[in-house]
Amino acid sequence: MALVLNDDQKMIREAADGFFADAAPVAEHRRLRDANDPIGFSRATWKAMAEMGFAGVMVPEAHGGAGLGAGEAGLVLEAMGRDLSAAPMLSTALLGATALVKGGTAEQQANHLPLIAAGERLFALAADEAARHAPFHVATFAEPSGNGFRLSGIKPFVLDGGAADWLIVAARTDGETGDRKGITLFLVPANAAGVSIARRSMVDSRGTARVTLDGVEGDGADVLGEVGKGGRLLGAVLDVGRAGLAAEMLGVAGQSFATTVDYLKQREQFGAKIGSFQALQHRAAHLFCEIELARSATLRALQALDAGDAQAPLFVSLAKAKAGDVVKLATNEAVQMHGGIGMSDDYDIGFFMKRARAAAETFGDSGFHGDRMALMIGY
Repeated sequence: MALVLNDDQKMIREAADGFFADAAPVAEHRRLRDANDPIGFSRATWKAMAEMGFAGVMVPEAHGGAGLGAGEAGLVLEAMGRDLSAAPMLSTALLGATALVKGGTAEQQANHLPLIAAGERLFALAADEAARHAPFHVATFAEPSGNGFRLSGIKPFVLDGGAADWLIVAARTDGETGDRKGITLFLVPANAAGVSIARRSMVDSRGTARVTLDGVEGDGADVLGEVGKGGRLLGAVLDVGRAGLAAEMLGVAGQSFATTVDYLKQREQFGAKIGSFQALQHRAAHLFCEIELARSATLRALQALDAGDAQAPLFVSLAKAKAGDVVKLATNEAVQMHGGIGMSDDYDIGFFMKRARAAAETFGDSGFHGDRMALMIGY
């Protein structure tokens, strides 16, 4: 499988680069941070993204979307990473749309997917409950209640949960905490009785929320997939999100590198441009090679997801782990090569470091995915 973009994908990348550079540059990220925006993104920008087809990139054409795949969504997220553009692309366009396409009934898809594509409905995945990513550590319980279920539990880390119209809640209908079996995914309106949402802001100024469910009523029409068999669906949805995050981190790393190289060409010390110093050239060359390795791993993961490759989870974990390590290296090197000013708020490079840290931890850091790969290959 060739690790290159086709002509259509190149056009999407060019369109995304131009859009985010104009509509949601780093200056907009700074504005949202300074304003302490309660949701962490601009709804007007999200609506414009929908008009560009980005919100519905993974929504089938029959439901008003572009009918494309993870590869194209990754190109949009990489462009967002280059400009630190904040939008519910990951939570809604990837996680929400994937959950509905893979597990939704025809009625659920018809009710929600067209509104996702139009930028009129936001979703958030309420899965994680542990201090660190552990997707099957689900203690939230869905107990039988009449002809349906009653959900109770706490989800302390829900991306874009404060802005969501609907939640995709992972709850346990059977088994013990940590079991893959016995998990069921539910569609829950964010304004349903018994749902409490406390908005929070992460280190990178992106929005998250603590969601509490206290006897929230649901029935069979609210179930995504099959009762008790949601672990497989949850894993598939998370893998799309992980690959998307790898693509975004690739954009963050690439722009950090480009910004640093530009600075090396301008900054003078001891009567010479610091980019002429061999030690810095070696560090820059090493970083360039690492970014290209992360690019190859990420593209392979996205291609595997679109091809339905049985080894897609392995490629996804490789991409997420590699991109997480590389974006940390890229932002660390960027701050160091900028010198003391790299830590000042007057320069944008600190924003890239903060986003790198948050993205690398979300849905599993390199340690989590290293362990996951070891289990998959039988070590």
